[in-house]
Amino acid sequence: MSELFWAYLVAITLLTVTPGVDTLLVMRNAGRGGLRDGCVTSVGICSGLFIHATLSALGISLLLLETAWAFAALKWAGAFYLIWLGLGSLKQAARQGPVPAGNTSSVVRRRVTMGVSFREGLFSNVLNPKTALFYMALLPQFVDPSGSAFQQSLILAGVHFLLAMFWQCALAWVVVRFRGAGFGVRVKRLLNGLTGGFFIAMGVRLAGN
Repeated sequence: MSELFWAYLVAITLLTVTPGVDTLLVMRNAGRGGLRDGCVTSVGICSGLFIHATLSALGISLLLLETAWAFAALKWAGAFYLIWLGLGSLKQAARQGPVPAGNTSSVVRRRVTMGVSFREGLFSNVLNPKTALFYMALLPQFVDPSGSAFQQSLILAGVHFLLAMFWQCALAWVVVRFRGAGFGVRVKRLLNGLTGGFFIAMGVRLAGN
């Protein structure tokens, strides 16, 4: 393998394990509906990487960033989506009510369809301007100009897909296991509260930049 690929692998691994909106969304949804909810959310998030890679390879990302109104529209869409997710998390935290005495491990799972989980993950990634910036600025640095930019971009996105899926599904598994260790209701409420506040704060910050 070329030095470019190994450099990309190091960079993308560090990016993947750095906590962010996608990580918290997977953890929140794993607490909401179990391992399947968290993993399907991760599939949605990681599927968005191929969209960013395609736009980057076609040069649309650069055009988007150079067009003020288009980038502003993406930024506002992402901000509103984050705030919407945050309000939903806070609503779930408030809805759970007090912890039953002597039954801290009791957790009522909210049944969510795979389509909802997938869409939440996909929109979280696609509407994230930071992901678009990353793929526009960083991905081309690891593309060999002598080869097909489109094909290489999709391959690199595929590597990112596999790494992110493994990491996020592992985190979802940890959340489910931790929840089943006797801290279920409290952990779920705390996770919803923290992620809700984080999503809203990030949305407000994104809208204000």
